[in-house]
Amino acid sequence: MKPRVVFSPQYDVDYGGHNFAARKFALTAAALAPLADLIEPSAPSREDLLLAHDAVWVDKVLSATLTAADLQRLELPFSPAISRAHQLAVGGTVLAALHALEAGVGLHSGGGAHHAFRDHGEGYCALNDIAVAICLLRREGKIGRVAVIDLDVHQGNGTAAIFFGDPDVFTFSMHQADLYPEKKEKSSLDVELAAGTGDAEYYDLLRRHLRAMMDFKPELIVYQSGVDVWEKDKLGGLKLTERGILDRDAAVWEACRLHGVPVAVTLGGGYGPTPEDTARLHANTLRLFAGLR
Repeated sequence: MKPRVVFSPQYDVDYGGHNFAARKFALTAAALAPLADLIEPSAPSREDLLLAHDAVWVDKVLSATLTAADLQRLELPFSPAISRAHQLAVGGTVLAALHALEAGVGLHSGGGAHHAFRDHGEGYCALNDIAVAICLLRREGKIGRVAVIDLDVHQGNGTAAIFFGDPDVFTFSMHQADLYPEKKEKSSLDVELAAGTGDAEYYDLLRRHLRAMMDFKPELIVYQSGVDVWEKDKLGGLKLTERGILDRDAAVWEACRLHGVPVAVTLGGGYGPTPEDTARLHANTLRLFAGLR
């Protein structure tokens, strides 16, 4: 049976030359297509979105009627097509999480919008697909305790804020200390890295903290696998090589398998010199979790 990769062609919207190159999603999916089944998600209902977001914000996103202040915080243009892409990405992470519960791993060529808060969007993230997926699966009684492993170069501030104080969700963010967001939220576990951190130091820290995190005994892990930790990323300042990113992903996958915890993989950030560079790194991650490497 081929591995399943969740993807919608509607993710590939035009942001008008913005740093956020949505073409990476389609390029990543295309790299997996010869060896995987691409599965299109459905958009979540308004009621589903309200599990992690407030009604005023949800209605603004659904109607694509963001204010000037909203757009300034989001740092993206916004249109009905862009709104649709963000909604479908939420559905994509929900579907990948369901695949994880069925088969041990779920793969999403999209998602990871960890800067979206309950009442607003930030940092290119309008809807927090990770948070909605967790809340929806908990509502349906499919899972209890959940962990989020967020290894994007930026802190997963929105996810941390949404689940702050929730005893059944463990948020682990390992990120560069001196980057956006300037004001960090409090995750269950934050590991801050100095600019210039390379493969060896990163890997040692990750392995150590993964062991501690597994003491939480999650029933599902959602992995935000941002590749903006790459040494050539335009927005990050870490120095992980392409090999180092694969070693990072392998450490997460090995921890999940060792403890028998299903994992849903989302892409997160990545701003390489070209969309093709970024997509290559994302495809490496998905191939590893699909057992195609």
